[in-house]
Amino acid sequence: MSDHDPHPAGPSRPDPADTSRPADAALNNGRRETPLERADRNFTELLQELRVTQTGVQILFAFLLTLAFTPRFPSLDTVQRATYVTTLLLAVLAAALFTAPAAVHRGLFQRGAKPLIVRVSSRLAGAGLSVLVLALTGSVLLVVDVAATRTGAVFAAAGTLVACGGLWWLLPRAVARAGERAGEVRPADDGDADNDGDGGRDRAPGSGGRSDGLT
Repeated sequence: MSDHDPHPAGPSRPDPADTSRPADAALNNGRRETPLERADRNFTELLQELRVTQTGVQILFAFLLTLAFTPRFPSLDTVQRATYVTTLLLAVLAAALFTAPAAVHRGLFQRGAKPLIVRVSSRLAGAGLSVLVLALTGSVLLVVDVAATRTGAVFAAAGTLVACGGLWWLLPRAVARAGERAGEVRPADDGDADNDGDGGRDRAPGSGGRSDGLT
C-alpha cells in the first residue's frame, strides 16, 4: 500500500445513522439517549403534567368541602345533595389517580422498572383526566342548579363536558393527525408508552422492553 493512501487501513468508525449495531440502536432516537434515559425523561415530563392537574383537583376539592358548611347547604333538595356527594367522590377519585404514579414509583424504586412505571403512570393520568371531567361537570351542574334553574344547570353541565372533552381529547388527536400528515409527529404506539412514540425501533436488541438500570 502506498504511503500516500488517503484511506489507510484500520478499524472503520461506526456510522451514527447505522441502527444495525446494538450500541447505535440504543442511541438513534434523535436525542442520543438510551431507553432508560428516555424513560427518565418521560417520567419527569409526566410529573410536570400531573402537577398542573393536581392543582386543579385540589382547588375543586377544597371548594366542594366548604360547600357542606355554608348556611344554604341544608336547604338543598335530594337531587342537589346527590349531585354534591357524587361530585365530591369523583374529585377524591381524581386526586387518588393523579397521585398514584408517585406510589407506583415508590413501590418499584430501584428495581429497574422505569419504563413500566411510565406506562402505568400514563394510564393512571389518563384515567384521572376522565374522572376530573366528570367532577368538573358535576360541580357546574350543582352550582348552576342552586344559583339559577335545573334546566340551565343541565345545559351548562353539558357544555362543560363537551368543552373539556374537545380540549382534552379531540384537540390533541387533531393536532397529532395534522402533525403526522406534515411529518412532524411520529405515529403513536400505544403498546410502548415509555418509548415516546418511537415504536420500539431504537431499543437495544435483546432488551425486551426492560431496563436494567435503577429507577
